[in-house]
Amino acid sequence: MKNALVILGYFLSLPSFGQEGSEILLFDLQIKKKEIIILAPKNITNHKGYDNQPSFHTDKPLIYYSSFNDEGRSDIKYYNYKSGETTSLTQTPEREYSPTLTLDNQFVSCIIQRDNGAQDLGKYPIEGGAPLLILDDRTVGYHIWVDNSHLALFILGKDNQPNTLHYLLLPTKSDTVLAENIGHSLNPVPGESAFSFVHKITENKWFIKKYNPRKSEMTVISATPANYEDMCWAPDGKIFFSVDSKILWMDPSKEKTWKEVKVSSGEEKLKGITRLAVSNDGKKMAVVVAE
Repeated sequence: MKNALVILGYFLSLPSFGQEGSEILLFDLQIKKKEIIILAPKNITNHKGYDNQPSFHTDKPLIYYSSFNDEGRSDIKYYNYKSGETTSLTQTPEREYSPTLTLDNQFVSCIIQRDNGAQDLGKYPIEGGAPLLILDDRTVGYHIWVDNSHLALFILGKDNQPNTLHYLLLPTKSDTVLAENIGHSLNPVPGESAFSFVHKITENKWFIKKYNPRKSEMTVISATPANYEDMCWAPDGKIFFSVDSKILWMDPSKEKTWKEVKVSSGEEKLKGITRLAVSNDGKKMAVVVAE
């Protein structure tokens, strides 16, 4: 998820948009008590251009992702890692980014970038079809579903204003701003009614924070590896972070020390790592690398 897009300057501050070519590698993942191993990588995109923002289906062997077509417009595709088949969910004149399965498993929500500069939030039926509009009154960069009626949103700052984290109640559009200067990694915290984000407090002080909406409570989980922000959670509560050509991990319930994921095979493919995603069963890891 080729700089084929010509877009307004402020969109370039979004890490997802206007990126160079990338590929998605799918690794087998072995999570042990004191060691984590990835092995047997497969390039599931193998396509010249931008392929990014992988997101696993909760209970099917599917990975949704954003992919540039020949015209430099981004569509949503999904890869079945049991059958090896790739299917296009969207083929539209718009640009779709950040595919995310809704909690009812009936739709894939995503950012819809318009030619007029708008960045709306919509959702497409998982079997294909026309989108339903969710939000069109703010510039959405990234999103996650906290529950069926609440969203955590990265809202792009305009006119030199900082990017902000919003907690939005959909039925009324009641909106609470929780933080400024945030990173693009928004993630549900496994086993909790909470979500995490990266807070860039100063130039050299970045922290993983957690917000619990039920308690209206914000807590610090850990400092990030220096000035990196691409992260994901494993279902057992471990955190993974990409750092150049390495993947680090930490179990925040036990200690605050980053350790390196062991690469049993495919280490030479890990260059310019950005996005990470782990399947709900903890057996697969999707890794976005430079093309």
